[in-house]
Amino acid sequence: MKKITLLGSTGSIGTQAIEILKDYPNDFKIVALSGNSNMDLLLEQAKSLRPEYVVIFNEDLYFQYRQAFYDLNCKVLTGLEGLIKVATLDDIDVLLNAVVGNVGLMPTLEAIRAKKTIAIANKECLVTAGQILMAEAKKNNVAMIPIDSEHSAILQCLRGNRQKDIKRVILTASGGPFRNTDRKLIEEATYKEALKHPNWSMGQKISIDSATLMNKGLEVIEAKWLYDLEVDQIDVVVHRESIIHSLVEFVDHSTMAQLGQPTMKLPILYALTYPDRLETNLEPLDLVKYGNLSFESPRYQDFPCLSLAYESLRRGGLTPTVMNAANEVLVYAYLKEQIKFYDIPKYIERAMDTFDGNKLSSIDDILKMDAETRQYIHTLLRS
Repeated sequence: MKKITLLGSTGSIGTQAIEILKDYPNDFKIVALSGNSNMDLLLEQAKSLRPEYVVIFNEDLYFQYRQAFYDLNCKVLTGLEGLIKVATLDDIDVLLNAVVGNVGLMPTLEAIRAKKTIAIANKECLVTAGQILMAEAKKNNVAMIPIDSEHSAILQCLRGNRQKDIKRVILTASGGPFRNTDRKLIEEATYKEALKHPNWSMGQKISIDSATLMNKGLEVIEAKWLYDLEVDQIDVVVHRESIIHSLVEFVDHSTMAQLGQPTMKLPILYALTYPDRLETNLEPLDLVKYGNLSFESPRYQDFPCLSLAYESLRRGGLTPTVMNAANEVLVYAYLKEQIKFYDIPKYIERAMDTFDGNKLSSIDDILKMDAETRQYIHTLLRS
C-alpha cells in the first residue's frame, strides 16, 4: 500500500485524486491533506478519509477551524511549515502536490531531499525552479512524475525509447473558450466567459490560464525541465477535441501519441502507479464516436501569453519566475474584475522587461524575485 500526502486536496486535481483513489482502498492510503480556504470541503474529506494530518494553510482559518479537525483525531498544522512537514513525513511514499502557485515550491524541494516520489501537478514550481528541482531529484534518485495530461502523455510515449532519439515534443491545446472568438470580443470578455472551458473541469486560476494560453506556455517550460529539452524542441498545436494529449516525434520522424478521454483521473492514477497500471472504471475511448480529430496552429497574436512563456524560457535565469509571479497576480486581479483580459499579457511583458532575470543561483533568488515581481505588479495595479 502506498501512503500519500495530498497537498491541495480541495482543488480540482485534489478532489479528482480522492475520487479515483477511493476505487483502490487496498492500494493507497492518504495520510495527510491540505487546503487553503474551502474548510467545509476539507472537513468533509477528513471525515471520509480519516487522515493523520490536516494542514489549514490560511492561518486565520486555522485558528477558527482547528478544533473541528482535532475532534476527528487529526494532527492540525498551518502555513508553509505545515505543508513542508506533511510533505516530508517519514512514513509516506508519495507527495502528490496539487496546490496552485509558487507556494508549492518549498514542499516539493524538501520532499525530494527526503527522497519521496513526487507526483507533480503544481506547474509553478517547475516553471520557476525546474533546473534546481530536477537536479535535486537526480541527486537524490527521486522520480518526478507529472500529472498534467500533456506531460503524462509524453512520459508514456517515451517508455522504451531513448531521450537522445527525441526530435521534438508536441503539446496539444484545446484552444480554450476563445479559440474561434474575434479579438475585439476577447478584449471585453468577462472572467465568467473565460472560465467556460469547452472540455475540462478545472479550478479558476488554471481555467483563466487556459483562456489566455498561458497554461500551455507554462507546460512548455515544464516540458523543458522534465524531459531535458531545448526550447526549439517543444511545439504546441491546437487540438480542440482534447483526445490526443501530446505527441513525441523521434529523429526518424516516427511520431507517437497518447490518446484518452479528457479526464484528469487517468493521469493522476498513472502518476501514482507508475510504471505500473491498474484497471479502471473510466469510460473507454470510442474513436468512432468522435469521428474526426482536428489540428491547427495557435493564434499567437491573439494569445500573446504563449509567446511570452517561450520568450521567458529563451531569456532563462529568473525570467520565468518574473513571468509566473506577474501572471498569478494578474489572473486574480482579472477574476476580481480589476483589469481586462489583455491587461494580463501587457503587464507580464512590462514586468519581464523591468527585471534582470539572468541571475539564478539558488532558491532564495527565486523567492526574492517572486516577491519583488508581485509587489511591482500590485503597484502597477494601484496606479
